[in-house]
Amino acid sequence: MKPLDVLGVRVEMPTNQPIVLLRERDGTRYLPIWVGAAEAAAIAYAQQGVVPPRPLTHDLLKNVLDELGHSLDRVRITALTDGVFHAVLDIDGGADGGGQSIDSRSSDAIALALRVGVEIVTTEELLDEAGVAMAGEQEDDEVEKFKEFLDHVSADDFDTGDQPSS
Repeated sequence: MKPLDVLGVRVEMPTNQPIVLLRERDGTRYLPIWVGAAEAAAIAYAQQGVVPPRPLTHDLLKNVLDELGHSLDRVRITALTDGVFHAVLDIDGGADGGGQSIDSRSSDAIALALRVGVEIVTTEELLDEAGVAMAGEQEDDEVEKFKEFLDHVSADDFDTGDQPSS
């Protein structure tokens, strides 16, 4: 499995669609994953360390795992089917042993992984299929633009109409 780092979320123009950009840790390929506005906000919150006054969905899932004595071991981005990325949450077995692998949307899995601080991985085959390679100066320029964007974006930029409620 190949580890991935989350570079961040940005809005792709002209479609105005949020995209999460993952980068192969020891390589040159990037994995762009289009996500919904709510998921983009959840990922941006996690990256910026924003703690909402009440738990959002991904915070709730983390809290449930904690309270039940389980932990998320890692997130696997496993497949691309009809333009949709699929992921799996690898959950430890807790005191009972026997871990579980649970199907997930990739955006939810990424948001949860960031909150828990676990590794996100994918296969070489999926990177070959869907990864985008950037070389040299183009890579440096794109990464710098993306980092600059992240320095100026906030989770509020991904207004979903869903405000955290108390």
